[in-house]
Amino acid sequence: MSWVYVAATVVAAMLSGFGFVLQQHAAEQVRTAEFLRLGLIAKLVHNRRWLGGLAALVAGDLLGAWTLGHLDLSITEPLLTTSLIFALVLAVPLSGQALRRTEIIGAVLLTAGVAALSATRTVRSAGESFGSVSHWPAAGLIALIAAILVYVGRHRSGVLRAALTGTASGLVFGIADALTRTSVQILDGRSPAHLLVTWPGYATVATTLVGLWLMQNAFNAAPLHASLPAVTAAEPAAGIVLGVVVFGDVVHVSTWLLALQAASIAAIVGGVILVARAPVFRDLRLRELPHVALERLQHPGPHGAARDLAAADPSGDPSDGRPRLLGDKPLASGGKPLVPDGKQREGTAS
Repeated sequence: MSWVYVAATVVAAMLSGFGFVLQQHAAEQVRTAEFLRLGLIAKLVHNRRWLGGLAALVAGDLLGAWTLGHLDLSITEPLLTTSLIFALVLAVPLSGQALRRTEIIGAVLLTAGVAALSATRTVRSAGESFGSVSHWPAAGLIALIAAILVYVGRHRSGVLRAALTGTASGLVFGIADALTRTSVQILDGRSPAHLLVTWPGYATVATTLVGLWLMQNAFNAAPLHASLPAVTAAEPAAGIVLGVVVFGDVVHVSTWLLALQAASIAAIVGGVILVARAPVFRDLRLRELPHVALERLQHPGPHGAARDLAAADPSGDPSDGRPRLLGDKPLASGGKPLVPDGKQREGTAS
């Protein structure tokens, strides 16, 4: 039956990848002044694309929660990194760009690394187990590191802010994965109501919400290529550490297995970097504006392009310093799009 859980984990990664792209596509449209404010979520709940991404992410998390209770974190966490590949698949049509060879190589590296790392977990060899439930304070240390990253990121901007906040989000999600594993084990053979009288259930919900909030702020700070690698890499790192320290996941110690695992981890990291730096993640902008907005941009009123853009994008704020875009091109003075003749498209954006 283990293959069923592995397949379910891959499906969970697919849903998460789609959720990442849809949520970042919406979050980056909100002005950066909302960073680390609840007002960011208040604005996003009115965006259908963000709600669709949230639904996909929640579905992926629920499916992943089921598998976390039946597989080692050392297996599920690497498999969940394949969400980056599924994010790449959805980002292509949203950005309107084709894949480059480096992204394809990165996807192959990532998949091969995940497969090799997962395979080593099933090999019989000498191993060591260090786990104990008394070591849960290790999660507190990881949370402290995440808090420091958020504090530093708050005083930075752009790509660095997104990377730091994304790393913090991934660390918190790793803690949530470990808590989810505990919750599923508690529920095994018991009524779901039993979870209401135990601390892991509440802790799981709380950490998941914090991780989700931090991820939205990372998405808001910069394009997806700045935050998604951090989220994707930090979550399995925290989850695997807690799997070993708290749950006693076995660490195989034969020389060739350690070498293979090290090579697999290197392949996963390299694949994450190559895929996440794809141009399709840098250009997740609204490619098209509503027809009425296009008409107004072509015939600007007395107040110029700022008023027209505000009408086209109510969530926008020219004072936040971000250029408003038509497709993935900036606007010239007077509201004329800086695109070559024949390139302008009309359509609707959700």
